[in-house]
Amino acid sequence: MRFLARWFISAISIYIIANLSLGVTASSFKATLVAAAILGIVNTIIKPILVILTLPINIMTLGLFTFIINGITLMITSSIVGGFEVKNIFAAVVASVLISIVNMILTSLVGVKK
Repeated sequence: MRFLARWFISAISIYIIANLSLGVTASSFKATLVAAAILGIVNTIIKPILVILTLPINIMTLGLFTFIINGITLMITSSIVGGFEVKNIFAAVVASVLISIVNMILTSLVGVKK
């Protein structure tokens, strides 16, 4: 049940950020549901590989390169999901930070734990 709640909260977070017109668009709430599912899969499978490959850069930037990696995972998600579009890497990085913040706020309001 927690998995479904977290997935739905992620979809709501993506939907909110997509409606702010920051270079991220979603054609429908259904597209954000699919994007949330694909983003979860990309974060589980591809993100750890990217973190390992970019470890020297991440160490030199004191972890700030992780924001770029999060943006890349969001761009990968947008290339997979039809109806969900990210304009450029800057929009992806800003959107990924905002999605994380909204996700954290909604998760704490609803009371869903890991």
